Amino acid sequence: MKKSLLIASMIALTLTACGEKKPAVDAAKDAATKAMDATKDAAGKAADAAKDAAGAAATAAKDAAGAAATAAGDAAKATGDAAKDAAAKTMEATKDAAAATGAAASAASDAAKDAAAKAVEAAKDAAKKP
Repeated sequence: MKKSLLIASMIALTLTACGEKKPAVDAAKDAATKAMDATKDAAGKAADAAKDAAGAAATAAKDAAGAAATAAGDAAKATGDAAKDAAAKTMEATKDAAAATGAAASAASDAAKDAAAKAVEAAKDAAKKP
């Protein structure tokens, strides 16, 4: 870019000096002014490009943050659903175990009653025999 500005300045200086019979100082001033204008224009375009790039980067960052927040929400929901399912299964297993324990206790109680009744009968029979 510096070379092209230098070349443009030299060409402008040469053409100005050759085409018009101005003194060399005036031609140099004109060339310098043109070079300065070209530099300002290039700087303005570079600043605009930087602004556009910064805007695009900000938009991309905003979109990425939104996507991350959505993903985090989805993961939290999935975790909550899994916890609910696990709690429901635990409750069901606890109920089944309690029912089985109750049935076993009832069976043991019945067996104890039967054994006690048989023991009473055996004691009665033993008491009747001399």
